[in-house]
Amino acid sequence: MSGPLCLCGLLRMLTSLFIPTLVASISVSLLLFIILLGVRLWIGRRKTSAQLGKDGKEQKVVAFFHPYCNAGGGGERVLWCALRALQKRYKNAVYVVYTGDKDVSGEEILNGAAGRFNITLSYPVKFVFLEKRYLVEDRLYPHFTLLGQSLGSILLGWEALVKCVPDIYIDSMGYAFTLPLFKYLGGCRVGCYVHYPTISTDMLSVVRDQSARFNNAAYISNNPVLSRLKLIYYILFALIYGWVGSCSDMIMVNSTWTFNHILELWKCSDRLSIVYPPCDVQTFLDIELNQKQERQGHSVVSIGQFRPEKDHKLQIRAFSTLLAKKSPEERANLKLILVGGCRNKPDELRVSELKKLCADLGVPVEFRVNIPFEELKKLLGEATIGLHTMWNEHFGIGVVECMAAGTVILAHNSGGPKLDIVVPYEGHDTGFLADSEESYAAAMDRILSMSEDNRLRIRQNARLSVSRFSDQEFEVNFLSATELLFK
Repeated sequence: MSGPLCLCGLLRMLTSLFIPTLVASISVSLLLFIILLGVRLWIGRRKTSAQLGKDGKEQKVVAFFHPYCNAGGGGERVLWCALRALQKRYKNAVYVVYTGDKDVSGEEILNGAAGRFNITLSYPVKFVFLEKRYLVEDRLYPHFTLLGQSLGSILLGWEALVKCVPDIYIDSMGYAFTLPLFKYLGGCRVGCYVHYPTISTDMLSVVRDQSARFNNAAYISNNPVLSRLKLIYYILFALIYGWVGSCSDMIMVNSTWTFNHILELWKCSDRLSIVYPPCDVQTFLDIELNQKQERQGHSVVSIGQFRPEKDHKLQIRAFSTLLAKKSPEERANLKLILVGGCRNKPDELRVSELKKLCADLGVPVEFRVNIPFEELKKLLGEATIGLHTMWNEHFGIGVVECMAAGTVILAHNSGGPKLDIVVPYEGHDTGFLADSEESYAAAMDRILSMSEDNRLRIRQNARLSVSRFSDQEFEVNFLSATELLFK
């Protein structure tokens, strides 16, 4: 009898706990709902009263979340081209940029955009300067960086929302965790332009396969227990990332590679479109292709910031392998030039390490750090090969620029270069792809062994193909995608 009696007692105890637990859960849920409703109403009262435009209609407030808007990179070019496009169509709106660039004025930011990108806006832009940008910087989170930066972006987004409540909110830097904040608490229509997913299925595969890469340290990849824990962390983070991203009313991505990953994680095919980033191809088209036939020797030029994912070490090793196949006379006519930007001390240290690798391998390499645009243009104008080695580059603006400048591009056989850029144009080759030290060396050797006429044909095809990435094409596609937000 003791067995059934114990079972009955256990059931009575569970039953007695069920109702209090249910009541507590409902109470907590109601309390949270009331708090969120109160915050929503409080935020609503802070919303700037709509002003009437010249046509008597209320002016919508359109805000871009871009904490590093003065950085001068490809993402910033997207921001300014997007603002220019919207101002052309929606002249009656008020445009706001949330930025953490407190050390400069709004006028200086706009002058910088005009100087770097030759982009001048037709109407004024209001800047909301954020105090807590440090919360999204990776140096603050040596461990659990993805989670730390994402939670930090929520706090930074809250600061932005409290300072200015817009009608339309567009995240143009990839801070997806701010989307539900502005949608559900701010009552905004929300959209985003995704340059690179915060987490991707490729990152999950790297951890699952215990592969050592720049974002998966060897001490983790070599330890099955740590690899399993990191995989669980990544899977949970990916689920949350998928939910916050799916809150967006409109989603733009910069490439087929990004499209595939966002589609898999966010499950949002009805709101997702590819809008290639605007590349300043016109600037490079005045370089005469035939002038490359007049110079002696060949230069291989790489352009890209000195960051670990750009894999400059692979470029140096591949060039070393190429030189090993050449005679002393041939080696004298070859040079590798690494052009890139250094953002901070870690980047400068990385350049020093690369120079040491060159010395160890006995490879002569020229480093051109933070050079002016005209010098970059001159180097590309003289180069035979444009080199790119980043694995799973989301798009590859530097690859497009090399092709527009008339180099024979040699890019990594993955990501944007593989799927969108270095693809046949009207059935003709536009460049080459590789994925290892040996395949890069073999491809460079093949390009250098080609006749000038064959190289010229590839350059011409490449130039014709990059018109897809012009400012004009971007504006048309961006306006088409964002039309939903203005209805």
